Amino acid sequence: MISPTRWIERGWEDLRANPLPGLVHGLALALFGWLLLWLAADRFWLLAGAFSGFLIVAPVLATGLYHISRERAAGRKAGLRDVVALWRSFDGRLVRFGVLLGLAGTGWVMASAGLITLWSTTPILKPVDFFRHVVLVKEVGLFEAWLVLGSLLAAPVFASSVVAIPMLIDKSVPVSMAVNASWRAVADHPGPLVWWAVLIAMLVGLGMVTALVGLVVVIPLIAHASWHAYRDLTGIPSPASAH
Repeated sequence: MISPTRWIERGWEDLRANPLPGLVHGLALALFGWLLLWLAADRFWLLAGAFSGFLIVAPVLATGLYHISRERAAGRKAGLRDVVALWRSFDGRLVRFGVLLGLAGTGWVMASAGLITLWSTTPILKPVDFFRHVVLVKEVGLFEAWLVLGSLLAAPVFASSVVAIPMLIDKSVPVSMAVNASWRAVADHPGPLVWWAVLIAMLVGLGMVTALVGLVVVIPLIAHASWHAYRDLTGIPSPASAH
């Protein structure tokens, strides 16, 4: 059954069953987010670029948690040592995919900056300027156009990665094959995957508005759930079932 809420439930079960690896990932990413805030708090476009890249590349950084979920499905328990071993293998496919996602984030920031610079009559230099002159203005136009542009640019990134990243962990396939499988899954199940994208955005937003503290739990929850999304969308049985 293709059910994003069920993926969240299964991800929560994985996190509860083996919390340490997930919470370490979540804490590390939250700490990195706080570092970005500290370094670029008064430089809006630098902060926007850093956070966009951070959020887009985060699924690659959490690949160790897909391995945790896969091992649990097979009846085995993996820990931080296994995650470190996975990263030490230095899979070039994940590195290339991460670079591509980082470039996509850079493209979004440049397009966003261009839109706001050309449209806004007030210079946007700091985060408070963005909220005051873009988000909180009464006139309809710039903020709505900014949201539409972000959605149009985020959609192909999501469609390219929703299945591809866990597949690269699970199978020895080239990046192009994983991305094709991801697009096929989106084409076959557009409704559930739109809802899945909305759920991810809501959870990340919740993590952000809690001064990034919520990301400690949100990041591993989404990562574990993404493994179950991959399995359901591709019809691949669990390792235990295959055995």
